[in-house]
Amino acid sequence: MAQILILGGGAAGLAAALAAAQTNPAARITVLERNPRPGKKLLATGNGRCNLDNRHIAPSCYFTADPAALVPLLAAVDAAAPLEWFGSLGLYTRTDETGRVYPYSNQAADVLGLLERHLANHRVQLRTGCTVSTLAQRRGGYTVQFTTAEGSTETLRADGVICAMGGEAGPQFGTDGFGTRFAARCGGKVQPLYPCLTALQCAKPDRSLAGIRAKAAATLLDGSRPVATETGEVQFTDYGLSGICIMQLSGLLAPGRGPKAPAIELDLFPAVTEEDLAAFFAARTSLLAGDAPGDFWLGLLHGKLGRALWAAAKLPDCSPRQLTARQLQQLALTAKHWRFEGLTPCGWKQAQTTGGGLALTEVEHSFQFKGCPGLYFVGETLDCAGSCGGFNLHWAFGSGLCAGRDAAKRSLRK
Repeated sequence: MAQILILGGGAAGLAAALAAAQTNPAARITVLERNPRPGKKLLATGNGRCNLDNRHIAPSCYFTADPAALVPLLAAVDAAAPLEWFGSLGLYTRTDETGRVYPYSNQAADVLGLLERHLANHRVQLRTGCTVSTLAQRRGGYTVQFTTAEGSTETLRADGVICAMGGEAGPQFGTDGFGTRFAARCGGKVQPLYPCLTALQCAKPDRSLAGIRAKAAATLLDGSRPVATETGEVQFTDYGLSGICIMQLSGLLAPGRGPKAPAIELDLFPAVTEEDLAAFFAARTSLLAGDAPGDFWLGLLHGKLGRALWAAAKLPDCSPRQLTARQLQQLALTAKHWRFEGLTPCGWKQAQTTGGGLALTEVEHSFQFKGCPGLYFVGETLDCAGSCGGFNLHWAFGSGLCAGRDAAKRSLRK
């Protein structure tokens, strides 16, 4: 009987296991999961609602060291049709105005429960509390050694092994980067790991702004050169900046290929030119009776945010009516180009996914590791991190489907 081992019971691993079982019902499929229960990280996605896909998948929505190698792999993921596959399992979905796809129930637990139900129906063995230690190639197959939930050491032989052990992001969900280290042990070239889709720490954060949110266009700079711009809600924190647009920009801070002197520039009025904003500020001064700088921001910006912007423009503590045309121009300039320097990504605990990983050139379009028939790497173990909005789960589920189906087809040929 053909044996296929799935290392990791997250999104990619569960999809791989079920796809393999559907393709070759006679095969023995076993999932080895480190946590007491599978899908722990999946349950937290989309704030518990499971943003499982996106209608606007494109290579430009992913961060990788090799965009050219991504194109055919992403095409294979798209062809695997994760959404249609979920539909065949009985999952009904809804799509919001931005293209993000959620289960109609808005419950990540329903997605996991559906997968677990079908895995049980296909007699897939799910073993939890198992920590994988070694993998070796033996007689046309592989042996995997692991520690069981009871603390004993066990070895299993398999015709195919699918490595879906994730990256380093979210250690609270049981991940620690072992999947990528495992790939390196197998001889694969690995791109340096870095926290991706995470908040950014600043050298001199204004802690008085913690918790304040504002709509803005955020531009990542390399010194003075613009690298990329994202628009959305920025959240000020006691350590720096957060919000989806900031997290998107964090994906561009890859070691060795990101900006050497990264900075963030906020435009708090992206729909207005600097000249028009200066004129607006000038007209506004005559409308306000107050004499304090804070009065200027009533109905415009959060008071604390306005005062911090005033200070950043180096304006005197005076009545807004006393500002000169040049000072109002300076205030408009600062509001359009508010600079935050000394950027470093927050740690793994806050990161939504892992940047870097096994180089994409190391796997076939089926996600089989080149030179090792029957060995696959999927999901977050690979150097492919998606933007916010369901892109990472599309990659995880799709790569798992590709690998599971291919591993099962190989087992049928034996």
